[in-house]
Amino acid sequence: MSVSEILIIGLAAAMAGAMNSVAGGGTFFSFPALLAVGVPPVVANASNAVALWPASLSSAWAYRRELARFSKGLLALSLVALVGGIAGGLLLLSTRDDTFSMLIPWLLLIATVMFAGSGQISALLARLRQSADSGPSHGSAGGLLFQLAVSVYGGFFGAGMGIVMIAALAIQGHRDIHDINALKNWLSAIIYSVAVVTFVVAGAVSWPHTLVMIVTAAIGGYWGAVGARKVPAVWLRRFIIGVGSVLTTYYFYKTYLN
Repeated sequence: MSVSEILIIGLAAAMAGAMNSVAGGGTFFSFPALLAVGVPPVVANASNAVALWPASLSSAWAYRRELARFSKGLLALSLVALVGGIAGGLLLLSTRDDTFSMLIPWLLLIATVMFAGSGQISALLARLRQSADSGPSHGSAGGLLFQLAVSVYGGFFGAGMGIVMIAALAIQGHRDIHDINALKNWLSAIIYSVAVVTFVVAGAVSWPHTLVMIVTAAIGGYWGAVGARKVPAVWLRRFIIGVGSVLTTYYFYKTYLN
């Protein structure tokens, strides 16, 4: 790697770590940066997942107390996340670079729309908390199938997965936002972990790029956690949505019109 390439991916990963620690959406920075320095699309996606993987583990650990309250249904959800993460990772590895390149604009569009719609998901959560009380239905066939679809998507691409998972858990009857975050972080950690293992075993990771990004993403994550209170969350969200919109437009033009 050249010095300029190290700077590009290092800065992008630092921004990704900072954004993920505050509002999510970090993949909008780190994944396109890998493409920009010439990493093939499938390897870029796998390397990006490995680079941001440690953050998913720390997030799950942070909610260990809330997670300890769950016993019923957690094993089933965890197994579904495990299977879905493996399936998504294998699906990515079986996808040709040129095919994945054609999918990139659509994946970015989906992730941008999901992130932009997270406010509506929050409103859904509020309505659910005010509705009549009933126990979570995450053990139902429908709930598990929904979670399986989210897990496959997470293993395949991952951007915006947390937003979809929040919606899935809310629809399944969870009302407390801390419980939802605990389950979301735990299931995300499982999905990322098995996907990462799949990518590493298959040799689909560019380690020079990944190691740089792991270090700078950790620094960015720490900075984001420390400085989060100084920047209005709405500004961060608008910035991420703007970046996602610009990147989506760019890749649609590059892929289909150029």
